[in-house]
Amino acid sequence: MVDRRTLLLGGGAVALATAGAGYVGIRDMGSMDEYNASVAEARSALKSSPETRELIRYATLAANSHNTQPWHFKVVQGGVDILPDFARRLTAVDPDDHHLFASLGCAAENLAIAAEASGKGGALSFNPANGGAVSFSFGNGQPARRALLDAIPKRQSTRGDFNGKSVGSSDLGALAAAGAVPSIDLVLVTDRKQIDRVCDLVVAGNTAQMADAAFMRELKSWLRFNPSDALTAGDGLFAATTGNPLLPAWLGSIMFDLMFTTSGENEKYARQIRTSAGIAVFVAQKNDAEHWVAAGRACQRFALAATSLGMKHAFINQPVEVAGLRPEMAALVGMPGRRPDIVMRFGYGALLPFSARRPLEAVLA
Repeated sequence: MVDRRTLLLGGGAVALATAGAGYVGIRDMGSMDEYNASVAEARSALKSSPETRELIRYATLAANSHNTQPWHFKVVQGGVDILPDFARRLTAVDPDDHHLFASLGCAAENLAIAAEASGKGGALSFNPANGGAVSFSFGNGQPARRALLDAIPKRQSTRGDFNGKSVGSSDLGALAAAGAVPSIDLVLVTDRKQIDRVCDLVVAGNTAQMADAAFMRELKSWLRFNPSDALTAGDGLFAATTGNPLLPAWLGSIMFDLMFTTSGENEKYARQIRTSAGIAVFVAQKNDAEHWVAAGRACQRFALAATSLGMKHAFINQPVEVAGLRPEMAALVGMPGRRPDIVMRFGYGALLPFSARRPLEAVLA
């Protein structure tokens, strides 16, 4: 899925930006202080006795592909419908809307966890007759504050190097338990030889994608090179979240074309996978929108559990995005004939800036 591209601009871009600061609009880029303050507000802790809008705010903090936030939330009698926003489709990287529906599943799981913690725990269902909506029906119960709830505002897709530390068997068990969702099989890959095989597939997939002009145009359209652009859009892949320099939009666009290379990206992915403790692969029992939603739910629960245990995660979905690599990925995890849904690396690493989110008014139907 989801928001895992890193822009390699390098020291040359920094030098150019610094040398031309008075002429290339550096002063119009906004500040990281302003950006961080806005993001912190969006990620503030859940209020006590939250109204439905507050629960929806927590839902919007879910993982989603390219940080497109492809959802609308409609408050209905007794619940909330999460509707796909097809205007935010990724037609190049996600032509069948697989990641879009997985993103809805991630948001639905956040909503269900927040509702349960507020004494409104209920049930999730998929409604194909309602445009492929995921519906949550509120229930009644005692508020139950859980570790997964506290992890929601802290979770991020950390697109950087990890420190190579392994994960203990107890924590691996906790991750597996968190990701246990009906109709979804979760495979945790921790053997280094198997991780290397996953790495080979990621590199092969990245090479294929970067040779696709439509993929590259689509990726570039979601890049945000400075705090002002990231806050104005409220979406997309912000350079600071990957540890890259801040640039005026026009200069960032030029440097992307000059510096974003297949070899550089392949080397980056290989390094990041080597520093990860393991790989999580989510495989639904059926290949349809309802099961893609379920895969998203499992993925979100896994990511929240990892966060609560002090771990980081990031998506490496190239082996499922490139259709020709899916059979090999499925065979690698012992599930030939099925479609792998999500591939995620996990481990321990440093905190990076969080991604922005659009205001609630923009996502309420």
